[in-house]
Amino acid sequence: MGEFVRLEVADAVATLRLDRPKMNALDSAMQAEIRAAALEAAERDDVRAVVLYGGERAFAAGADIKEMNAMSYADMVAHSGALQESFTAVAQIPKPVVAAITGYALGGGLELALCADTRVLAEDAKVGQPEILLGIIPGAGGTQRLARLVGPSRAKDIIFTGRFVDADEALSLGLADAVVPADDVYDTAHAWASQFADGPALALRAAKEAIDHGLDADLSTGLEIERLQFTGLFSTDDRAAGMASFVQNGPGKASFSGR
Repeated sequence: MGEFVRLEVADAVATLRLDRPKMNALDSAMQAEIRAAALEAAERDDVRAVVLYGGERAFAAGADIKEMNAMSYADMVAHSGALQESFTAVAQIPKPVVAAITGYALGGGLELALCADTRVLAEDAKVGQPEILLGIIPGAGGTQRLARLVGPSRAKDIIFTGRFVDADEALSLGLADAVVPADDVYDTAHAWASQFADGPALALRAAKEAIDHGLDADLSTGLEIERLQFTGLFSTDDRAAGMASFVQNGPGKASFSGR
């Protein structure tokens, strides 16, 4: 367990909890702890889904600008790889991941949320990529993941202007998948994650990898990725249990072991 990031596991759902007062500014130490927590969540058999959560006040208001201000070009050349790796570790968790966003998810905070498979926003939440106002651009995946999620034109508007996006607009853009009262954000996200606690873990992993890797390829390659993932699942206990249960009892009644 890190100083600023905790991985709390209960009933097969892990909460990757950001806790650096006051606004979860993502300094280099916190980035390293995020990577470590993500790798642990990926490896643990007792974790079937993950909630990213920054607490009731804010998800993460961005990078630690005081730390960044002291960095030279050479410093950032050395650090930028580790910065991206910490977020990529979250994106590569081979399990369903949901971001529960209260308050602000700005700059690196939004880039972290973009690494989740789905996002739940509070009604009063604000998200954005305001790096341009500092004379820089997003450096932890914002130019790439945001464009893939909402399209290049909308991503350029958000990144070029550095403006804040409210929850309703985020929902209309597809940047948010649900908008709920602030008090319900974590519970809503946790409920979404909990539905996978007894699910077919290998099939969920295959689905996530097929979608994510397929988006980075042409259609023909994506279809081949899907075919290989699909056929590979015929070697799993869960496939055998799921199909046998369907034949005997109808759909939706299978018990899965995750193997």
